[in-house]
Amino acid sequence: MEMLGTSDRPVQEDLRWSCDVGLADKICNFNRHGAERLGYFMMATSFGKEARVEYEDRGEITFYDSNTGKPLFVAPRGRSFDSFWSESVSHGWPSFRDEEVVWENVRCLPDGEAVSVDGTHLGHNLPDFGGSRYCINLVSVAGRPTQQQQEDETSATYSEKKYDTKT
Repeated sequence: MEMLGTSDRPVQEDLRWSCDVGLADKICNFNRHGAERLGYFMMATSFGKEARVEYEDRGEITFYDSNTGKPLFVAPRGRSFDSFWSESVSHGWPSFRDEEVVWENVRCLPDGEAVSVDGTHLGHNLPDFGGSRYCINLVSVAGRPTQQQQEDETSATYSEKKYDTKT
């Protein structure tokens, strides 16, 4: 299989939040240290508005690998949407905490680089007073779920509703 930089597949053609596919390919597949520009997620995308809607509909936002469609982060967890948003704005990139990482699909390398298990460059772990903080390029996590992932999520949502004893 031919490698495309650090991944064996190209970036998806139709990224979420109107993310730029060319920029995503450069950041995800041909980069180890660079990043989208500070505040890109706020100024050049529809992320802010659409993320709030997704949060209000589902209670959290799932962020998918822009190459593979695998889930990488689910936020907010252990905090409010406003806290997630405020921290992200303050640092200039979407910022995730340990409980928001889908560890079966994400690795943090010894130099702090965060990558997907399939080789997608995501960003870096920049710990602060609250512990590990993963500053992640939105273009790296703007993928769409695979068909199998969508089916699994639909099934899980159905099961939760079917067996929800609170209603």
